[in-house]
Parts: sequence; structure tokens; C-alpha cells
Amino acid sequence: MDDMLIAARNKTHDQKLKAQFKKEFDMKDLGEVKKILGMEITREGSTCRLWLSQENYVLKVLERFNMAEVRPVTTPLAGHFKLSSKQCLQSPDEEEEISRVPYASAVGSLMYGMVYTRLDLAYAVSTVSQFMSNPRKQH
Repeated sequence: MDDMLIAARNKTHDQKLKAQFKKEFDMKDLGEVKKILGMEITREGSTCRLWLSQENYVLKVLERFNMAEVRPVTTPLAGHFKLSSKQCLQSPDEEEEISRVPYASAVGSLMYGMVYTRLDLAYAVSTVSQFMSNPRKQH
């Protein structure tokens, strides 16, 4: 095993578990974690709460897909926002344009963020993933 993260209700449990591991394995303690799997971890000391953030990941995704300057919308999805397979009919020029868009990669990137910290994206990701095999500009 390379890395391990221990989360305990109090430091006594944490220290006991680390001591047990040190008896069995060659290990070094790197101290309190600030980042794991691309997520930033913030502690609220008085209430012992942890907060996870993927802000930097989301900003990189927006830049990767040339959407860093787009206007935000509410999630899950605005009520007027409708997608359907009927929108798939388009001209050859539009078809060529959309073929250059890494649609599946964009949906997968959104899904990664959704699974860990952005549960509010679940409905939107579910909706756009229905068009993975035949995405169009509206999608």
C-alpha cells in the first residue's frame, strides 16, 4: 500500500491505530492531510468537521473545455432547460463541429466532481450522459 488516510473522532483513536500499524509495517506519518485525490480538506477545529472542496479541479475542467468564462446557471437544471434526442438532427457542418468536441471526456470530468463533492450535479450529469452516443450542440 502506498498511501493511507486515517479519520478518527478523536486523536486518541488515531494515535492507537497508528501505533498498531507501526508495529506491523514500516511507515512514516506525514501529519494532517490537506489534500487527497485532488480534493482540498479544511478542518473546523471547534466542531471537528471536515470540509472537502474540488474548486481547483472544477476550474481546471472549465479551462480544459474552454468554459472558464461562461455564465453560471443553477443546478440541478433550470426549468426551461430541456434536452431531447430530437435535437440530434443537424446539418453536416454542425456534425463536423461537434465531432471535435470531447463530449464523453467532459461528461466524465463532471461525473468525477459529482461523485465526491458536487452531488447537486447528479441530475444534470445524468441528463447530458443520455446523449453520449450522439451529442449535438444543444447537449
